[in-house]
Amino acid sequence: MAQALSRTRITASDPGDVWFFAYGSLLWDPGFDVAERRRARLFGWHRRFCIHSVIYRGTPENPGLSLGLDRGGSCNGFVLKIRKAEREAVLAQLSAREMPEEIYSSRPVTVETENGPLAAVTLTVNRDHRLYCPPLDIETSARRIATSSGRRGANIDYLENTVAHLAEEGIRDRTLTVLLDRVRQLG
Repeated sequence: MAQALSRTRITASDPGDVWFFAYGSLLWDPGFDVAERRRARLFGWHRRFCIHSVIYRGTPENPGLSLGLDRGGSCNGFVLKIRKAEREAVLAQLSAREMPEEIYSSRPVTVETENGPLAAVTLTVNRDHRLYCPPLDIETSARRIATSSGRRGANIDYLENTVAHLAEEGIRDRTLTVLLDRVRQLG
């Protein structure tokens, strides 16, 4: 039976260790002890600045943009292993961090790794949410990222850290790299 999607907490139906697919800030700031990490590709979803960030990377008066997994395409990232003994605490902590606005749904997925397919959990954007941001042109995105800041810092830092970490791991996200170049030109 398919696992129901949750907008308020990260859930995993299978017992034991949990693999979590990370594609944004959790790559470089997971906030928990990662037992193991593997490069992974998720099909059917792509990484995009598709969330109006009014808490962490912006404010209601000057919203920033946050990454989400939106429908279509594919995304290169990493699966992070959460040990069984830490599972409940880590999933609760991640839920509090990532899901306060209910913009994401916790979703079971299958990712491709060099060791073959792997069952994981990830967060995908809810298109029906008020904070969902349809595709913006690069100029609008760059201006927002260049000028916004929230509880977790400047929006440009979020973009820079994500691009840098992906590059360190041999992943080049052309869309994010072009966006970062434009943001820096505006600075």
